[in-house]
Amino acid sequence: CEHKRLSKILVKLTPNLNDERDAVQKKTFTKWVNSHLARVSCRISDLYNDLRDGYMLIRLLEVLSGELLPRPTRGRMRIHCLENVDKALQFLKEQRVHLENVGSHDIVDGNHRLTLGLIWTIILRFQIQVIKIETEDNRETRSAKDALLLWCQMKTAGYPEVNIHNFTTCWRDGLAFNALIHRHRPDLIEFHKLTRSNATHNLQQAFNIAEQSLGLTKLLDPEGNEQFAKLTISIISNQKFANSLSGVQQQLQAFTTYCTIEKPIKFQEKGNLEVLLFTIQSKLRANNQKPYMPHDGKLISDINKAWERLEKAEHERGVALRKELIRQEKLELLAQRFDHKTTMRQAWLNENQRLVSQDNFGYDLPAVEAAMKKHEAIEADIMSYEERISVVVELATEMESEGYYDIRRILARKENIFGQWSLLKELVVGRKARLEKNLALQKTFQEMVYMIDWMEEMQLLSKDYGKHLLEVEDMLQKQSLQEADISIQADRVQILNTAALKFTTIEGYQPCDPQVICNRVNHVNTCLEELKQLAAKRHSELEDSRELWAFFQEVEESENWIREKTSILATQSCGKDLSSVLRLLQKHKTLAGELLARRALLQQTMKKGKQILTQKSFGTAGIQERLMEVKAEWKRLEDQVTQRLCNLQEALDFFQFSTETDDLLAWLQDAYRLVSSEDFGHDEYSTQSLLKKHRGVRESIDKHRVQVVGLRKHMVALPLHYRELDEVRARMAETEQLYTEVAEVGVLRQQWLHDALAVYRMFSEVNACEVWIDEKEQWLNRMEVPERLEDVEVIAHRFESLDQEMNSLMGRILDVNQIVQQLLDSGHPSSTEVRGCQDHLNSRWNRIVELVEQKKDHLDSILRIQNYLLECTEIKSQIQDKRKAIDATQYVGSDLGSVLALQRRLSTMEGALAVLEPKLLQLQEEVEELATSHPDKAVDILVPFEGISVEWEELKRTLQGCEDSLTVAGRLQQFIQDLDSFLTWLVQTQTAAASDELPNALEDAERLINQHAALKEEIGRYEEDYERLQAVNELLETDEAPLPHGALQQWLHKLDVGWNKLLEMWESRREVLVQAHIFHLFLRDVKQAEAFLNNQESALAHVELPTTVETVEAAIKKHKDFTTTMELNLHRIKAVIEAGESLISQNNIYSDRIRERVDLLANRGNQNREHAQQWLHKLNDQWEHQRFLQDCHEEGQRLMQEKPEMSALVKKKMEEIRECWQDLESTTQAKARQLFEANRADLLVQSYSNLDQRLEQLEGQLAYVDYGQDLTTVNKQLKKLQTMECQMEEWYKEVGELQAHAASIPQQGQVEKVSEKQAGVETRIVRLIEPLKERRRILLASKEVHQVGRDLEDEILWIQEHLPVATSQEYGTSLQAVQQLMKKNQSLQRELQGHRGRVEDVLERAGVIASIRSPEADSIRAGMEQLHQLWEALWTETEHRQLRLDVMYQAQQYYFDAGEVEAWLSEQELHMMNEETGKDEASTLQLLKKQLALQQTIEDYAETIGMLSQQCRQLLELGHPDCEQISKHQSQIDRLYVSLKDLAEERKSRLEQQYWLYQLNREVDELEQWIAEREVIASSTELGQDFEHVTILQEKFTEFASETGSLGQERVTAVNQMVDELIDYGHGDAATIAEWKDGVNEAWADLLELMETRGQMLAASHQLHKFFSDCREVLAQIEDKQRRLPEVRACQGGTSNTSTLQRLMQTFEHDIQLLVTQIRQLQESAAQLRTVYAGEKAEAIAMQEHEVMQAWKELLVSCEDCRMQITTATDKLRFFGMVRDQLMWMDSIICQIGTGEKPRDVSSVEVLMNYHQSLKSEVEARNKSVLQCIEMGKTLLAARNPASEEIKEKLEKVLAKQQELTEKWDKHWEELQHMLEVHQFAQEAVVAEAWLTAQEPFLSSNELGGSVDEVEQLIRRHEAFRKAAATWEERFSSLRRLTTVRETNQPNPRVRDKGRAEQASPNSLAGTEGFLGPSGLFSCSQ
Repeated sequence: CEHKRLSKILVKLTPNLNDERDAVQKKTFTKWVNSHLARVSCRISDLYNDLRDGYMLIRLLEVLSGELLPRPTRGRMRIHCLENVDKALQFLKEQRVHLENVGSHDIVDGNHRLTLGLIWTIILRFQIQVIKIETEDNRETRSAKDALLLWCQMKTAGYPEVNIHNFTTCWRDGLAFNALIHRHRPDLIEFHKLTRSNATHNLQQAFNIAEQSLGLTKLLDPEGNEQFAKLTISIISNQKFANSLSGVQQQLQAFTTYCTIEKPIKFQEKGNLEVLLFTIQSKLRANNQKPYMPHDGKLISDINKAWERLEKAEHERGVALRKELIRQEKLELLAQRFDHKTTMRQAWLNENQRLVSQDNFGYDLPAVEAAMKKHEAIEADIMSYEERISVVVELATEMESEGYYDIRRILARKENIFGQWSLLKELVVGRKARLEKNLALQKTFQEMVYMIDWMEEMQLLSKDYGKHLLEVEDMLQKQSLQEADISIQADRVQILNTAALKFTTIEGYQPCDPQVICNRVNHVNTCLEELKQLAAKRHSELEDSRELWAFFQEVEESENWIREKTSILATQSCGKDLSSVLRLLQKHKTLAGELLARRALLQQTMKKGKQILTQKSFGTAGIQERLMEVKAEWKRLEDQVTQRLCNLQEALDFFQFSTETDDLLAWLQDAYRLVSSEDFGHDEYSTQSLLKKHRGVRESIDKHRVQVVGLRKHMVALPLHYRELDEVRARMAETEQLYTEVAEVGVLRQQWLHDALAVYRMFSEVNACEVWIDEKEQWLNRMEVPERLEDVEVIAHRFESLDQEMNSLMGRILDVNQIVQQLLDSGHPSSTEVRGCQDHLNSRWNRIVELVEQKKDHLDSILRIQNYLLECTEIKSQIQDKRKAIDATQYVGSDLGSVLALQRRLSTMEGALAVLEPKLLQLQEEVEELATSHPDKAVDILVPFEGISVEWEELKRTLQGCEDSLTVAGRLQQFIQDLDSFLTWLVQTQTAAASDELPNALEDAERLINQHAALKEEIGRYEEDYERLQAVNELLETDEAPLPHGALQQWLHKLDVGWNKLLEMWESRREVLVQAHIFHLFLRDVKQAEAFLNNQESALAHVELPTTVETVEAAIKKHKDFTTTMELNLHRIKAVIEAGESLISQNNIYSDRIRERVDLLANRGNQNREHAQQWLHKLNDQWEHQRFLQDCHEEGQRLMQEKPEMSALVKKKMEEIRECWQDLESTTQAKARQLFEANRADLLVQSYSNLDQRLEQLEGQLAYVDYGQDLTTVNKQLKKLQTMECQMEEWYKEVGELQAHAASIPQQGQVEKVSEKQAGVETRIVRLIEPLKERRRILLASKEVHQVGRDLEDEILWIQEHLPVATSQEYGTSLQAVQQLMKKNQSLQRELQGHRGRVEDVLERAGVIASIRSPEADSIRAGMEQLHQLWEALWTETEHRQLRLDVMYQAQQYYFDAGEVEAWLSEQELHMMNEETGKDEASTLQLLKKQLALQQTIEDYAETIGMLSQQCRQLLELGHPDCEQISKHQSQIDRLYVSLKDLAEERKSRLEQQYWLYQLNREVDELEQWIAEREVIASSTELGQDFEHVTILQEKFTEFASETGSLGQERVTAVNQMVDELIDYGHGDAATIAEWKDGVNEAWADLLELMETRGQMLAASHQLHKFFSDCREVLAQIEDKQRRLPEVRACQGGTSNTSTLQRLMQTFEHDIQLLVTQIRQLQESAAQLRTVYAGEKAEAIAMQEHEVMQAWKELLVSCEDCRMQITTATDKLRFFGMVRDQLMWMDSIICQIGTGEKPRDVSSVEVLMNYHQSLKSEVEARNKSVLQCIEMGKTLLAARNPASEEIKEKLEKVLAKQQELTEKWDKHWEELQHMLEVHQFAQEAVVAEAWLTAQEPFLSSNELGGSVDEVEQLIRRHEAFRKAAATWEERFSSLRRLTTVRETNQPNPRVRDKGRAEQASPNSLAGTEGFLGPSGLFSCSQ
């Protein structure tokens, strides 16, 4: 029982002892580490924290090991620390140091136990790892601890009171340490003086000597051991605790001392008492004495009970002490926080109360607004501080409830804070109300200032009413806007006045004096009324100006419009093309419409002008004249419009014709380009498109024939002057000729496109095949055959589909080869390219087939082991089938037919046996390999092969019986096949060699020669086959089996004969083709020669005799050049003739035609030479004649000059000579044309004869009828027929050309001769067309019959070969076997599907033939029925077999897939059962990612499970025999899948919780470290030395606060959110997570409070330093302005420009005005700062303010003086400028008066008078400015300006110049009036003179009339004259008056003469002579 109580006490004391031990170890290890780090100048203060980053740990290991570790990573993040610690731990592992459960995260997290363990491990490894102890016999090595203990025992042996047996209690007294030192250095310690009782002295002495004398670092403290000797006794029954932290700590320490020191001694005494009592009692019993019994209360049992009560009391007191200690610590922390926060709140409240108690709001709006913003900021700051005040209250309340010992002080501070807070809020509310009143008033004042400024800026006094309409309208718009603004602003003024007057009636605080407010209101109202009056007056004046200028603008626009249209009509042509004419017509119509519209506008304008004249407003001069001019111009414009319309209508018809001609020509040219294009398409689609387009073009050509005819009619209907143009006739002829050419070329192109289409269709098919081959080649080359069976089966499936595609493609390639053969047989022009394309495709096909076979072989080799048993079964069944087939096959018969029949039946079997034997050999090798590699299954492997061997031996024995016959039959079959193919080739080649096709052109000849050469190469290749067939005699000589010797001998003989015949035919054909090629080369040269002759004939036929000597000489020279060219061409023609003679001598097959062409060339050449000579003679004669005529003409001219009297006779003779010559010349030309036409008729007759001969030959060929006995002969006959048809087409075209030539023959006799020949040829051509068509029809029908028969036989044989495969009953027992059978059946189905079209086509063609009743149709009918039956049977059997195989395949596939699914589910279940959760965040994240990927894979696998379930349902629905087993299997798979998903979810949940915990731990650590770093910055006391410094500090701190606030709040919020989510989720470590959250939030709150305090301190410092800085800046600006004043004064003396001086002064005053605001702000800032600061800072503020204000006043005084000086200089300069402008203007006006040209008529005089009057108006307009200038000068003189003399002089100049201008204008005006009178008189005189001249013939006539009527008529005319004379008498009187007035002013003698002449008699003829002629008018005008 005592031991139990003791153990309980030890358990209670263990935590304290452990903590003490850890502290001792930490202190010891820290000193040890520092002793080694001192070598590298490093040191640590805290062992746990300083080793966390790994840097010091790496340095320590480098010092201890002497090695260089990897360089540590710089950085404070956790990842950097982990990396450094990992480097150190990795080094220890490399040194073979075992670290138990120590990881890098433990050291970084500061784990105390593991950190101490790591240091102890390092000490053991690098200092006391191996201690070798020397003994007498050997050297012994022990463990570090044992060895060290043994060493200490050995060294301290013999020292008294030193007995070392551990490393704990044996060292407490210090003697052991001193003994070790004395052992090695006896001179340092006097050991005999030491006592055991003085332990502290002993330890201190040992440690000091070791450090000072031996260089050993002091790692231990004496107090650590002294604790065991300083225990004191305390009374544990006292349960009253001290109400303070220090008192409770002292009580707890005393209690601990009791428990550890005093109590153990008492416990030992208690035990000794029991032992002593037991000893006493034992001795008494031994002595038979009475046992000793203690008194009551002192028994052992009483002592034990009391001891139990003691332990209970100890336990209760210990618990109470610890609780009280925790409470006191909490209260102490709360008190510290309260003191800290109240200190900060107190300072903040004092500062803000000082701020809000100031009312320095400023005296203008910006200052008040700034104060308002500052107040709002202060208010917002104060309101946000309320929460912090509440925190202080909460802290005080909590401490009061806990009974804090200093609670009175706490409550007093709380009340103080709360009182100051209430006072601050009241001050804020009152200050805000005052600020709002000031702000409202200042805003009203500011609005009033704006209104007054706006009114002053309104420009309503201007006298400028505009110089044109736009300007006036712009002014009116501006005026309207201004009036609208005035009305709006009036409302604003009323509102402002009302608002301002409210401030005069408020009670209490008034922001301003009420009288000031009333004065401002009255001033604003006065300004507004003046502005309204000015606006109304100016608006009326501008309206009048707009009406006048609108009229002038309308008149000017009308005149400009009329002049513009007149110039357009005068300059425009009638157009250059149709579009331009149409545009002109449209414009003309538009112009006519504009005329109508403009007439109404013009009338309105004239009406408006008359109204203005009646109103007599200013500026009406010249309106009437402008109106008259506009009317005259309008009349001229209308006449021009009418004339132009007629011209445009005529031009429209002509250009319409030209446009139609151009469009038709353009279309024909485009059509010609289309039909003559060499583009025949690049593929089938493009060629078809081109052909379709060409058909459309042909249709369009036919439709355009109507347009050509219509165009001719249109030309006839054109006006004469357009119709007679050469251009019109030439364009019409060109159009008709081009249409003819387009129609002819279109026919040729259509045929060429048909040829190209056939080739492109073949190329398209070839390209499609090659694309497929390229794709498959790439796939095969990239494909890598896998090793797994499943993947191999997938590849095998692909190969099966590839086989089907290859079979389909092979059919397409065969079709391509067939198409190519047809093209080659038809002799297509691109045969070489077609053949090359075919060869390339076949070679590509062979390569792809080889590649596929290689890949298949590789694939089969991999499947060999898996498919071994299946192959054994298949081979065995095949051997049995083959043996049965061999037994059923017997060789009978000896003729060739039976041999061929036997060979057809055994062909399939031979191929199978040839394939089966290598399989058996391969299978045997495979059996040996499998048996060797699998000996345990050797029996199972060998047994199937033994059965196969037995069957194979049976098959061989069966084959042995038929070996001879099969061998002979095989050899015979090979020979027959070779012979058959060779004979087929031989027949085809003979057909090609025997072709009668002859080339029709040189290109055809070259093509046929190339084809013939290729045929020779093909014959050379087959020569080896021929020799091999001839060597078959050895087979014939053997008698091993009956053979058809006779038939084979006949075949060989035919082969020999055919071969020799082929060689002969080839040589014969080659000779014919060479001759034909040479002939066509000759024809090419002949055509060139004929072209030369045609050119010569054309040149000779179109010559005309010139009519002058010069032209005759030029013609002779030209003819000589022509003769030279003829001689050059003659050599070429002779070479052609010689070549033709050579061909004739060589007996060319075309000798007759060559002879004809040679003779024709020779004759035409001779004729051309003769004609040239004749023409040369004619030219010489003409030259002589012309020379004679010229001489006659010259002589005649000479005679006429010498003897003019004979000129008539000479001219007559010359005319007779010229007429005779012209008659002779016309007769000669007519005779030449007749000769030429006669020669042309002979040539046409000859051409018709040649054509008739060729038609006769063709008719003879058609007489022979041969329809062919087989397909080959029919094809041969069709080729011959095609050649005949081509010849017929060429001859038909030749007849058309000859008809065109015959139509141009003029002579009737020649025409009849040619017509006779032409009719015969045409008749024969028509007669040959029907026989050709009939022959083609019969040949095509015969070809179809033979072709269908052969196709029926081939298809029946093909079906018989495939029918056994479709009827097989084998379906397979495994998935692989079923797949192979399905592949075979699918391949058969694809082959049937691909072959179906072929069979249907054959049946359809056979049905057509069978419907005809003929002997050939019966055999076709029977073959068709047999083919139809066999085909239906084969198709049905194949489909039935496929259905049965599909059912079997579904079941086997389900079993296979189910096995794979079960294996995969089992594998994943093992992964889900793993319990690993990760040691850190990275490993946990990796595991979580893997888990998510596995879960996604499992989810995706649900699709596979679903597909498997679907397969199961399908099999159940189909009623499969294994339904029950399949259903059970599926249920098991579903259960496994559900279980796997549940396991995955459980593991995912565990991993997520662990990962979230690691992630939160990392975030919390990083955030706490970040907050600690920020607290260091926020607690700085630096406030700056000057303004720049404090600004930088404030900016940095603002940036720091912003960044810290945003980033920190985000991080804290993120951590809190993460913690809340984890707690809500129910995480297992929720309590730890909550503690982390509380710590983070408290640290963040402290940081925010520190940041706020520092921000306020920096703001106050910034305000003070800013004031001083602003003062310095303002002083510098004032000094700068003072320096600039002398510069401004200097400018007024150095410049004469007033604007420059004013601008300088305004700029300077503006700069000073800017300083006003700064000065005012400085005053406000100084006043505010004086309320805040006192002492030296207040004095410095006042001093700075006084200095600034003093400098400001000095600057204002200097500025005012300078402004007065500049104003005086500016006025003077402005006056001088005005004087200069006025003088210059007056001089220009004086120069303009009288400088114009002298007037010639009344209108020019009126123009001059109007111009002179405009000058007067301008002078009157400028009179005001002149008066202003004069007034300004007088004002300056009155003001006694310093430059008065100069001003006076300028003023006198202006007055003198004004007087001079007035006098000159008046004088010139009088002169103009006199000129007007003179010109008016001259104008009237001219009219009178014209009237007198017109009446003079009447008066001077002597006719008196021959009858009464005539006399009466004359009397009436005379009476009319007298009345007119009386009327004119008044006008003559007015002229006399004008003359009388003019005589008084201008005594012109000629004018006086005219006046006197008029006075003499108005009827006198002499009196009218003064007015006749221009001289009199000119004199008068002078």
